[in-house]
Amino acid sequence: MKKTQQLYEGKAKKVYATEDDRYVIVDYKDDATAFNGLKKGSIAGKGVINNRVTNYMMKLLEEKGIPTHFVEEISQRETVVKKVKIIPLEVIVRNIAAGSFSKRFGVPEGQKLLCPTLEYCYKDDALGDPMVNDSHILACGWATKEELDTISSYALKINEIMQEFFLKANILLVDFKLEFGKTADGTIVLADEISPDTCRFWDATTMQKLDKDRFRRDLGGVEDAYQEIFKRLLGE
Repeated sequence: MKKTQQLYEGKAKKVYATEDDRYVIVDYKDDATAFNGLKKGSIAGKGVINNRVTNYMMKLLEEKGIPTHFVEEISQRETVVKKVKIIPLEVIVRNIAAGSFSKRFGVPEGQKLLCPTLEYCYKDDALGDPMVNDSHILACGWATKEELDTISSYALKINEIMQEFFLKANILLVDFKLEFGKTADGTIVLADEISPDTCRFWDATTMQKLDKDRFRRDLGGVEDAYQEIFKRLLGE
């Protein structure tokens, strides 16, 4: 399958049309941003790692009954995916207090939560991706009650699958962001990516951060952290 025209360029990916309007090609970039684009930089090899880790995880989740947009990896940086209409919500699952959760609620970073928490943010950079609840989502028509039930059910199942999977690689899944989309027939599928860009990964022994927090917080060793995740998951 070949690219025809560029449809979209985001902070981390470019999306291209193909000769088949059911599919698009996603091209992962090395560009890195944080704080809704206020901090910008580049992480060498990030596009390759995020593409391949995402595809590995999408295939794993498909095998466990989670429908995804994944179709075929066609190069180190490019993947064919189903064309979907993205539901304008960031779906955040948290297992351990970190980042904005700790700041908002005064819970020490690293404290294990008594149960997984599910948060929604409305996808709008200009508004700073504000946190919203079920009522806001239904009132504004961003998703129906049925769609939200499906999304929350998938998100919590994905969390169970991924926590167990990552722990086998001695990685704690602290929290992560998901996005979902609807195919032409209305089916809700997991979209976007699962990578060190969208997940907080800590080494289960040392608690060392192995994700984009190293970029956000100027901790150094960003490329090494991404490579470590790649090595532990794909063995390369």
